[in-house]
Amino acid sequence: MKHGILIISFLLLAFQATAQHIPYGSRLTVGGYGEVALTRNFYSDNVYRYSSAAAHQHEQHGRFDIPHAVVYLGYDFGKGWTMQTEIEFEHTGTGGAVEKEFEEAGEWETETEKGGEVELEQFWIQKSFCPEFNVRMGHIVVPVGGLNNAHEPLNFFTVYRSEGEYTILPSTWHDTGISLWGSTAHWRYEAMVIAGLDAYMFNTENFVKNGAGSPFEFKAANQLGFAGRIDNRSIRNLRMSLSGFYGRAFNNTYPYEVIPETSRYYGVVGRTAIGAFDFAYTGRHFIARGNADYGHVGDATVISNMKRNRSANNAPYKKSAVGKGAFAAGGEAGYDILSLFRPKDAERQLFLFGRYEYYNSYIPDQGQEAAEWTARHRIAVGLNYFPLPQIAVKAEYSHRFLKAGYNDEPSISIGICYMAFFKR
Repeated sequence: MKHGILIISFLLLAFQATAQHIPYGSRLTVGGYGEVALTRNFYSDNVYRYSSAAAHQHEQHGRFDIPHAVVYLGYDFGKGWTMQTEIEFEHTGTGGAVEKEFEEAGEWETETEKGGEVELEQFWIQKSFCPEFNVRMGHIVVPVGGLNNAHEPLNFFTVYRSEGEYTILPSTWHDTGISLWGSTAHWRYEAMVIAGLDAYMFNTENFVKNGAGSPFEFKAANQLGFAGRIDNRSIRNLRMSLSGFYGRAFNNTYPYEVIPETSRYYGVVGRTAIGAFDFAYTGRHFIARGNADYGHVGDATVISNMKRNRSANNAPYKKSAVGKGAFAAGGEAGYDILSLFRPKDAERQLFLFGRYEYYNSYIPDQGQEAAEWTARHRIAVGLNYFPLPQIAVKAEYSHRFLKAGYNDEPSISIGICYMAFFKR
């Protein structure tokens, strides 16, 4: 955490110096967002809660967290050249964690969460030729799925990010590469070439979520990934979007291995494809959002077997299998009930909302062992109070419904968050 404090102090000093010497203050952008979440979970967090569900039926636990605290810094150099950085503290800035693995007989393991205490989520330089054509190079958010496209806390009603996409996809997905994007009155497109995913980081509980990360100081790019997104706003207040990703994920790590023709792994590439649809309707008093995502991993059985062997020598990979597919779909809607009683120009809002989603992080390949606990339905109902447009106080009750033989997972959460630009 000491390193994080030093970095924030440096950023504040840099901002003060910049603000004093920049002749055109509008060129500098400073902003950010943050969340605080307090939760009581009325289910067990024991590592055997799925394998021995009856023994942990009446257990519960609580968790307090700061999921994200983010600082934006951007600058317009002029003549179409701009830059943007985003420094993120996750869970108060912890870089590593000790976890108890329920998939591995309850063993204690030290997990590498990211390469440092502070994560650089964005750092790119962009040249804009016209609204329809811009080139961006650096570390960029990959907008595959509704959550990655709009991951800030005022863009969803629940206290935590939408659970289905957050479980199976990298979130927030950010990677180094090149992006081409542009927009017109009703359309926006983006096409990206980035470092590919790492199949050894895939697992049962989270599908390809961890594949965008790297336990090393660099990101291996033995394989490339290709991502794209198209948004349409032809209908007033409504955005509809298609996005996707494709890349080879096998052997995309360090050190790179040359697979000989005599090896049983010769020809394994781990083709990974993700397709997603999402929408958002934002009316004066009514908001609705939804998503549907499907992912597929080729050679899932072979990859699962090989990474178990690599994990045996203390490599930073989970031993659990990855399935051939995963799915997430959900929707939420909220209505500002204060609009029934207050003047039309009042700033405060109180949204009563509901959310439903279904997701499954592990659809097994032929011959793979089943994991029935990965299929979940979830409902959430609650309130979002906006005393100001930049701040929300959230409260919700949620309930996960698992298949017969497992315990359902209800919880109560409250939170507060902000999202704002302090200078732009």
